[in-house]
Amino acid sequence: MNPTPPLLPLSEVEALARRAHATQTDKAGRPYAEHLQAVADGVKARGGDGDQIAAAWLHDSVEDDALSEQWLREAALTPRTKAIVLALTKRKDEPEESYAQRILATPGARLVKEADLAHNADPARLAVLDATTRARLTAKYADMRALLGIS
Repeated sequence: MNPTPPLLPLSEVEALARRAHATQTDKAGRPYAEHLQAVADGVKARGGDGDQIAAAWLHDSVEDDALSEQWLREAALTPRTKAIVLALTKRKDEPEESYAQRILATPGARLVKEADLAHNADPARLAVLDATTRARLTAKYADMRALLGIS
């Protein structure tokens, strides 16, 4: 029987997420890792634990195809971190209500999504987008906050 490998420390999770998203930019053209850092910092500021901080670094990795779901299943991460990442992975054509219900049903996921939404809806980030995109995203983020009961 193989011994269980040690869990990845947060510093390695961060480095891995930065490498996985290295070629990506956000809607404003900024390096995507800045968003991951902001979400991880937001989770910390909201009192999140190590599992949630690791999930914050990885929250878009499967959805964005930066890392595979198979990689996640096999990664040296806690089952809770993996569950949070999978809960936050929006499926193609998935209704917002179903997505929100999965987040609410997964212990620890709502706090990570709250930090994600807070950064996504940051007026300074939205200000650099065209008016149509800004309005669409503002409404989308407000709808998700309402579905999750985040004021």
